[in-house]
Amino acid sequence: MTEFATYPSLKGRTVLVTGGASGIGASIVEHFAQQGARVGFIDLDADAGAELQRRLGGAVRFEAADLRDIAALGRAIAAVRTAFGPITVLVNNAARDDRHTIDQVTPEFWDERMATNLRHQFFAAQAVKDDMIAAGGGAIVNMSSVSFLLAQGGMPVYLTAKAAIVGLTRALARDLGPHKIRVNALFPGWIMTERQIKLWLTPESEAEMMKGQCIPEKLFPPDIARMTLWLSADDSRLVTAQNFVVDAGWT
Repeated sequence: MTEFATYPSLKGRTVLVTGGASGIGASIVEHFAQQGARVGFIDLDADAGAELQRRLGGAVRFEAADLRDIAALGRAIAAVRTAFGPITVLVNNAARDDRHTIDQVTPEFWDERMATNLRHQFFAAQAVKDDMIAAGGGAIVNMSSVSFLLAQGGMPVYLTAKAAIVGLTRALARDLGPHKIRVNALFPGWIMTERQIKLWLTPESEAEMMKGQCIPEKLFPPDIARMTLWLSADDSRLVTAQNFVVDAGWT
């Protein structure tokens, strides 16, 4: 059985994960808890969030909030800070990859999708940066996607938002770097979450994925969680403004 790394620098740190109730986010929450971190996570799905908190126990704290509502996001972050102390690791994971055509996009849909997939990443970073500055450093991991690298069709606004995360990451890395705050973007490939399997995985799409990947194996949420741990730990202390792709060599 494979044994994976332990990161002593993560023990006792306060970590914030957005979109942490299910899928990749839930795996990230669980992996940080296993490292001895105190993990706050935010999600719109109150039932899933409460269940994950029940399962993991006192090491985690769930706050239900709609991240499209920046004031609600701020209140949730403040509650995590009150419970666990200053936040020195932020994982901007929350997103939705609902399919849509060009003709379906209205100005209202555009704004809502940007609020869902991009805007909250900036405001979450803004809300925790002073904690990190006071602590002498910290780490921010912004979740992007290989979808725009692959020029994937059928969701143009989602791809636009995920591409913009690269620019946001580099901008934050430059402005926060003097405070020893590292900011990196993580690009998952097609991760086999329950949602992806239920909605979009077919024998044909799986065959196409396996043909494209250098390593023809399915990726699962822990594959992303383990890279997130490394980017958040002191082991990557001078790694910033970079893009990390975890897709078995698809792109």
